[in-house]
Amino acid sequence: MSKTADIRLPDPSRWKALAFIALAQLMVVLDATIVNIALPHAQTALSISDANKQWVITAYALAFGGLLLFGGRIADLWGRKRTFVVGLIGFALASALGGAAQNQGMLFGSRALQGVFGALLAPAALSLLAVMFTDAKERAKAFGIYGAIAGGGGAVGLILGGLLTQTLNWRWTFFVNIPFAIIAAAGAYFVIREPAGSRNRASLDIPGVVLSALGLVSLVYGFTRAESAGWSDGLTIGMFVASGVLLLSFALTESRVKSPLLPLRVVLDRNRGGVYLSLGLAVIAMFGLFLFLTYYLQVVRGYSPIRTGFAFLPMIAGMITGSTQIGARLMTRVPARKLMGPGFLVAAVGMLLLTQLEIGSSYAGLILPAQLLLGLGMGTAFMPAMSLATHGVEPRDSGVASAMVNTSQQVGGAIGTALLNTIAASAATAYASSHAALGAKNPELLKLQSMVHGFTGAIWWAVGILVVASAIAVTFINAGRPSAGPVGGGSGSGDAEGVEDEFKIPVVAH
Repeated sequence: MSKTADIRLPDPSRWKALAFIALAQLMVVLDATIVNIALPHAQTALSISDANKQWVITAYALAFGGLLLFGGRIADLWGRKRTFVVGLIGFALASALGGAAQNQGMLFGSRALQGVFGALLAPAALSLLAVMFTDAKERAKAFGIYGAIAGGGGAVGLILGGLLTQTLNWRWTFFVNIPFAIIAAAGAYFVIREPAGSRNRASLDIPGVVLSALGLVSLVYGFTRAESAGWSDGLTIGMFVASGVLLLSFALTESRVKSPLLPLRVVLDRNRGGVYLSLGLAVIAMFGLFLFLTYYLQVVRGYSPIRTGFAFLPMIAGMITGSTQIGARLMTRVPARKLMGPGFLVAAVGMLLLTQLEIGSSYAGLILPAQLLLGLGMGTAFMPAMSLATHGVEPRDSGVASAMVNTSQQVGGAIGTALLNTIAASAATAYASSHAALGAKNPELLKLQSMVHGFTGAIWWAVGILVVASAIAVTFINAGRPSAGPVGGGSGSGDAEGVEDEFKIPVVAH
């Protein structure tokens, strides 16, 4: 290692590159929710049974969640730019197949293919940011934009899904991805210049790929099945047991192989581990909220799909403000834990307001301020989380470190949808049983009251989950604030004590 600091000159096209990376990330994130609003229309058009309709969501979640680590490793091996462009082209073709689907098999297959190519491009997008933006202040701005999209893209999907479904038809929730992908792929091809020497050309860890994919698929499917079949279902329990065995075997394998798919130094660092865990918990709460508010506004309040989508605008505005105006401005001044911890607590306060939901609750008086608090809190916390998750790793590990961010979000989303929906359904059933007399007089009123009671019961759990996420962020994360100067790729040691120093010194030549 040279004694002289060698500051790599920043890529002059990095801000143009950010625009195309952000566009691709928006496409991937909104795709997780845009289909939800269109699902009833697609189900009718293709004669999909109630038992099978979940596969429109599940096929995407299984492929995306199960292959993310593999996608991150491919990005390190092939190069992030190439992986990013291939992922975009594949995602566009899969979306075209979904929009043209003539039966349920074509639709399910297209969703699985979207998940496969999404697992390639999502970690490649984040790792490109990690290696292209090395100045702390610029990194803060770049990750502020990225964090706002990662947090608010799901709500944008609800708006866009409502608009397309109501004004055109459900097929356009797939076709809309094609121009996104073409523009992002063309821009990436001509603009992005990946830094030299950042690839990891070690041989692919095949046992790690198989064990991680099967373990994550089992985990995601276990939670997805629990939502429909119950937690005591034999196959549900079997999926969780299999997931535990497979993921434990994966961890043991990674500690022994020469070129692991997931170097344990990436996750055992207390800062990155704290980010992955707290982010996953926060997403559990947030995805459950998307589900409940969508049902509350459409079923209880009778909102149209378009009106429901626009009702989420305050949350998007809060996330953009929290990420770009609070998180990005303060990230170079205060440690990440002092943004993430309070951010999750502010979001918990917003969630706490929603525990007061009733059938006739005022949108302006209750739902709007709750969404603003949720958005501000999540945006403020997501921004430093996204940056810290890839900070201090060796460039050759940035793809897999980025994949872990997406994995924690994807698994958190699957858990949140299944866990909180199950809690809500149980609470609603218990309420209906204890108010049977009301049901005899006004069954429709009882149905709505039971539904809202179930939502508020589950939202209380979401409040607790966000408080735990805040505690983890404050306890685990001990990295100091980044300096205003360049930041390096990390020593690669993975030791916690080295991270604070990495925030403060320029990169040195090896």
